[in-house]
Amino acid sequence: MDYARTLYPPIEPFETGTLDVGDGHVLYWERCGTKGAKPVVFLHGGPGSGCSDDQRRQFDPELYDILLFDQRGCGRSTPFASLDNNTTWDIVSDIEKLRAMCGHEKWQVFGGSWGSTLALSYAQTHPERVSELVLRGIFLSRQTEYDWLMHYGASELYPEAWEDFVSLIPENERGDLVEAYHKRLTGEDPDIQLAAAKAWSTWEGMTVTLLPDPEMLAEFTEDNHAIAIARIENHYFRHGCFLEEGQLLANADRLKGIPGVIVQGRHDCCTPPAAAHALKKVWPEVDLQIVADGGHLFTEPGITDGLVRATDRFAGKTS
Repeated sequence: MDYARTLYPPIEPFETGTLDVGDGHVLYWERCGTKGAKPVVFLHGGPGSGCSDDQRRQFDPELYDILLFDQRGCGRSTPFASLDNNTTWDIVSDIEKLRAMCGHEKWQVFGGSWGSTLALSYAQTHPERVSELVLRGIFLSRQTEYDWLMHYGASELYPEAWEDFVSLIPENERGDLVEAYHKRLTGEDPDIQLAAAKAWSTWEGMTVTLLPDPEMLAEFTEDNHAIAIARIENHYFRHGCFLEEGQLLANADRLKGIPGVIVQGRHDCCTPPAAAHALKKVWPEVDLQIVADGGHLFTEPGITDGLVRATDRFAGKTS
């Protein structure tokens, strides 16, 4: 398929800093683009992955004032890989503190994968602060979605990778892989912790690509990245992302009046389209775009095209 929109050229931040948000956490943040232009906050995935330079490039830097930050415990935020005082609602509070720091009355909220979960949680808590929502790879934190990744579903599409993932865990503990991995990711032995982190991150890395991507998988399994994403993501999975079952669907009426776009890959094996479909049913005004040849990552051509078109549209760019 012919996808006309690509990522914008690389840009550097015009301002960086840290924000002490309390509870012992200090967040790294950066602003890119044009100060005073249309404000947007970018919410990265994981939980625990941190921001990357290419994520800045989903916005026209002449039209957007882009705030990116590393969420609690990951990237350049400290303390590293900390699970203490690290919940969805802590991060929702952090987003509000960052908005106030920037001096914005409201802003566009952009998030993919776990970032979509966080964006919906923030928008349903502070709808008056959200001008638009741009979402990718919807994850609603329902039990069916956890089961797909950690019990049965993705395992049928990547049986060899699933076999490697479960092989680290004794057979008598495989009934609850999240708990079994938690035991190893929070244990005292650093070698066991790192091995578990790499196995967890490798499994996730396999599910997010439509086609094999050795470079991306190498980044996923780099020691510090693997430890942060595995520990923090496992922590969130153990607690259902600190959401009630079905909460984000039940509270979708709070999104009424907020323009939104969802870009969803048809072949997304990490966050399958059923979640985006369910959200569309309770938030009918959202523009749900299913990318026929798309998977999970924002760097895939069809996903990039949809996301950049959405940010261009909300900034008033028509060409």
